[in-house]
Amino acid sequence: MNLTDLNKLADFLLFNFLAKDRQNAQDIIEAGDGYIVPGIVASDFQCIEDAINKVKELKEVAPVVSIGLGEGGNPANWEKVLKISARSNPGHINQPFDKSSYSRGYLQTVGAEQVVNGLVAPAGRIGYVKLAAGIELKAEELVTLAISMGIQSIKFMPLNGLTHLEELVYLTSVAAEQGIMAIEPAGGISSANIAEIVNAVRNTGIPVFMPHIFGSTIDKASGRTIPEEVANIMQRVRG
Repeated sequence: MNLTDLNKLADFLLFNFLAKDRQNAQDIIEAGDGYIVPGIVASDFQCIEDAINKVKELKEVAPVVSIGLGEGGNPANWEKVLKISARSNPGHINQPFDKSSYSRGYLQTVGAEQVVNGLVAPAGRIGYVKLAAGIELKAEELVTLAISMGIQSIKFMPLNGLTHLEELVYLTSVAAEQGIMAIEPAGGISSANIAEIVNAVRNTGIPVFMPHIFGSTIDKASGRTIPEEVANIMQRVRG
């Protein structure tokens, strides 16, 4: 199942939260009225088999599970994500932009095609993004390249709350105009700023906008995403 097949709030919004286990995933999906894609991050697992089993567990309650890089989007974890996804069919994975096309092609060859996003970082100026290698590209160049590579989604991280919001809006507008399916911001997103972030891109025309909201919603003692925080975020977005 693709992200576009999922029910979306206001016809374009999904939310990615980490899920500790099946019950946590079920609780946050209910708290988020079903507009939730639960996920794991590869860096939390030393053993690939454990991660594969966790994805399969979460898929008992969710049609799509997201596998993140972890460690703040550490590009070194790309192969670990790929190995997990090839054997667990999560539906959505996060990859550095320069590895995303290879990953997509590899998954196709093993019969485990997923939505693969390409991670880029803000460059600190509107209209540009930065790749993991430090290379800066115009947003238009990046989107054209993504489309030519068959990449359906672009992840933008770290947003740092509202710090790079104007850059995000510009990228989202360009992506929507050229036919990219999804934009996924991450970094410093919380109930305090989610409404402003969503409202800023609401009229861009992007088919799927999926914020990744981790740190602000996770109970530090248990490592579980807090359903009440998820519900609070949903309420803020609905206004």
